[in-house]
Amino acid sequence: MDLGINKRIALITGGDSGIGFESAKMLLEEGATVIVSDMDRDSIEAAREKLQRFAKEETASQPNVFAVAADLTDGASVKALHDTVLKKVGQPQILVNCAGITGATGFFHEIDEEGWRNTLDVDFFGVVRLVKAFVEGMRDSGWGRIILTASEDAVQPYVDELPYCAAKAAILSLTKGLSKTYAKHGVLVNAVSPAYIQTPMTDAMMEKRAKKNGTSFDEAVQSFLKEERPFIELQRRGRVEEVAAAIAFLCSERASFVNGSNYRVDGGSVATI
Repeated sequence: MDLGINKRIALITGGDSGIGFESAKMLLEEGATVIVSDMDRDSIEAAREKLQRFAKEETASQPNVFAVAADLTDGASVKALHDTVLKKVGQPQILVNCAGITGATGFFHEIDEEGWRNTLDVDFFGVVRLVKAFVEGMRDSGWGRIILTASEDAVQPYVDELPYCAAKAAILSLTKGLSKTYAKHGVLVNAVSPAYIQTPMTDAMMEKRAKKNGTSFDEAVQSFLKEERPFIELQRRGRVEEVAAAIAFLCSERASFVNGSNYRVDGGSVATI
């Protein structure tokens, strides 16, 4: 399927691994020019090198994939990201935020204010800073796609990770508000809500669970599915390409009448309709 994004410029944060990396790969295969960004300069450069083989018609003088390190919790770093991207590549028409952390975990009475602030700073305010930096250029160009990564946790909060849940609920509200603000300028804004995907973040969660319970990694995964995610009817972790496929669609001309939506890619994990 031709997604109609050949030659479009896409910026993907959290692009060094997991859903962000896979989304970058799919957009490159569709002919887009992609900038991947994350905090660690070495990891994002390594991701760029891996992604090069998926780029269409890349030449030394006209590369299709770039890497720019940035810290979304730092306003100056986000401004530098904006300025570097515009100077080296051009104005992005596609913005995909996959950067995020699990953040502070534990029951509500166990999490201090700093834990809340840190989680919200990365998972919510980082997105606010990113969109503010790039949305004006998208609006001026008259065409844009903004895809924000939420989570099943946004509508089905878990008691041991409430800061993350609150941040993701805020992302859904932000998505809807932005969609109402910028649709008239040709900029469509949507969210994707994954659940329990095979990523470095959930790997770390399962390693911690396995160590705590004295089990193997695979046993930790199975017990987590049974005890913590009983509504995942497929009874497995999702794959990054399953989420990236939804993101790629929402980035495309094929999604020209999709705005303010929340696409769940969760194997049935959210128990309600």
